[in-house]
Amino acid sequence: MAGIDEPKKRTATVCGYPISIFFIVVNEFCERFSYYGMRAVLVLYFKYFLNWDDDFATTIYHTFVALCYLTPILGAIIADSWLGKFKTIVYLSIVYAVGQVIMAVGAIHDITDLDKDGTPDNMTFHIALSVLGLILIALGTGGIKPCVAAFGGDQFEDDQEKQRSTFFSIFYLSINAGSLLSTVITPILRAQKCGIHTQQQCYPLAFGVPAALMVVALIVFIIGSGMYSKVPPAGNILVKVCTCISFAIKNRFRHRSSVYPKREHWMDWAEEKYDKLLIAQVKMVLKVLFLYIPLPMFWALFDQQGSRWTLQATTMDGNFGLMVIQPDQMQTVNPILILVLVPIMDSVIYPLISKCKLNFTPLKRMTVGMFLAALAFVCAALVQLQIDNTLPKFPSSTEGQVKFINVVNRSLEVKAGSHDIKLDNFTDYMTFAQPFTLTVESGPLDLISLPDGTRSTIVIVEDGPQLRHLEFRDVNKKPEQGANAIRFFNGFGSTVNITVGDKGYVDIVSNNMSEYANIPEGAAKFFIKDFAGNECIFERKLGFGSSLTLIISATFTFGENCARNIKEVEDIKPNSIHMAWQIPQYFLMTSGEVVFSVTGLEFSYSQAPSNMKSVLQAGWLLTVAVGNIIVLIVAEAATLPDQWAEYILFASLLVLVCIIFAIMAMFYTYTDPAKVEAEFAFLEPEDKKKKKNLEMAKKDVVENHYENRRSSDSSSDGNCKF
Repeated sequence: MAGIDEPKKRTATVCGYPISIFFIVVNEFCERFSYYGMRAVLVLYFKYFLNWDDDFATTIYHTFVALCYLTPILGAIIADSWLGKFKTIVYLSIVYAVGQVIMAVGAIHDITDLDKDGTPDNMTFHIALSVLGLILIALGTGGIKPCVAAFGGDQFEDDQEKQRSTFFSIFYLSINAGSLLSTVITPILRAQKCGIHTQQQCYPLAFGVPAALMVVALIVFIIGSGMYSKVPPAGNILVKVCTCISFAIKNRFRHRSSVYPKREHWMDWAEEKYDKLLIAQVKMVLKVLFLYIPLPMFWALFDQQGSRWTLQATTMDGNFGLMVIQPDQMQTVNPILILVLVPIMDSVIYPLISKCKLNFTPLKRMTVGMFLAALAFVCAALVQLQIDNTLPKFPSSTEGQVKFINVVNRSLEVKAGSHDIKLDNFTDYMTFAQPFTLTVESGPLDLISLPDGTRSTIVIVEDGPQLRHLEFRDVNKKPEQGANAIRFFNGFGSTVNITVGDKGYVDIVSNNMSEYANIPEGAAKFFIKDFAGNECIFERKLGFGSSLTLIISATFTFGENCARNIKEVEDIKPNSIHMAWQIPQYFLMTSGEVVFSVTGLEFSYSQAPSNMKSVLQAGWLLTVAVGNIIVLIVAEAATLPDQWAEYILFASLLVLVCIIFAIMAMFYTYTDPAKVEAEFAFLEPEDKKKKKNLEMAKKDVVENHYENRRSSDSSSDGNCKF
């Protein structure tokens, strides 16, 4: 790619727009589809494929997001100082695409041996590939983030301001379009079943399609190479700002005990080396960056839409009638609301506030946005409380639970420890802290000792003239991903085979229980057959997250009404809180985002010096990274037993930060960077003249010193010689 960053040239245009921007817009759409599509299913991949718990999955998710917003600083330095924007985008996009491919390969469960339940046996292999893939993706997506939009702006001439403005509108529309489509499509791909030996959720496809889109993005971008205006790197202003600040600090520290006169601002200590214009610009930047200090707390809440809120949705009912929504698809509410709320805010809300003569400054808007995000987490906590009320009470680590099922064709008097039970069909779960004796009518059957933290079902059956009990272990947690844990007890007099849909199930001998089968929501059809070829079809509509024991009774007969003789015992109730209850929290969070994020970027742009807008952009992205790091700290340090309490903790922290930010905003004085720069630009020639005179004076002093030194040395030499 030699000579690839030649000076800017006029490119071919269509209707006044450079043809090259078409390739940039398509590239951005594909790249955002790739990123948000992969990210939409990421936390579920951690939990259900890599088998990480909620806290660890959340930790790794936010670590990844934090890296994605730390690496833009690196990308900006590489582009502006060495490679230029085009080369940086191409090289880091290759890294990005490789990372996506590695993620897709790491999610193929058929690569390694499988356990009986279909879980990959050698999980270390999958974890290693996943971590490597995420690191490469974070480097790629973060590295090109500050380059693509700026590279698009480089395609326009100075007299194309209107076209440039339209381009940025189309550019950001492509971002939201890619995000929206990917968060709809990739969860659907994930929910498919795929695999050679064992059918599982298709994470390879959910990661593979974004990987393919990233390759397409790279190819499309390279195809347009000959049409681009490529501005060569001219040095990174971010590096210059950092060195200026560093020199001021060092110089102030060096003269901390000297008799030097005090200076109005600590940055004035850089005057010995840097121009006053640069120092004035750095002061304006630091003034805004100081206001950025509280902002990460907003992003700590905002980015939990992809982690905690998605996990919350897995315990809810996603049946919307016309369609069934996957938990990770609820994230599409955010981009949809953004497309709706941004024009409403700009054309209705803000003009209405202005007509009411209210001074709704940008910093006040940002304060309101933070408060709305805190309210969103209060809503999430209220929803979580409702979910918790519907969840079964599982035993603690020192207790066991048991329920009794009677398949004898009469009522039984049962005594379990201190519990006297008239057992007609089945009981609810009862909790026992100690072993107990089970007594049924004629006398004690056995001493029952339940392992701690387990749930069991005791089935009482007839064995000739005697009664005996059979003990089976039950699921002791809510079925994952909204699936339903279904099993059959065969009380029929002969072995039966049960098939679920087109999937072979199991042969069950008489008086025995099958293993659980995870069956998705919707209409389920079970085919029950015996060895004589008789068949019974049992149909049941399943919700989300239930657990059922279906009993084929002793009176069961094959035929048209055979399903009537199948009894149903509900071990765990289905999810009853609808996903629609998450919409208010998404609405509040997105409203907060529109008021906070859009206004924050506008405020930063208006308060930034003309040549340092990228510095504040880097600072803004850094607040997102720090926000995700805050999630890691709170999730690991708080260790709250209830999820709703964690939501309230985050909301409280944001309200506290919101108050601090409001106080800081009261003391902020808005500046006009153009006016300040013009003032210092006018003074600059005189400053340079004074600086030149000072340097010449210093040079004269140094030359006189060395001239005197040479004269002194000559005299000394003469004295020695003679």
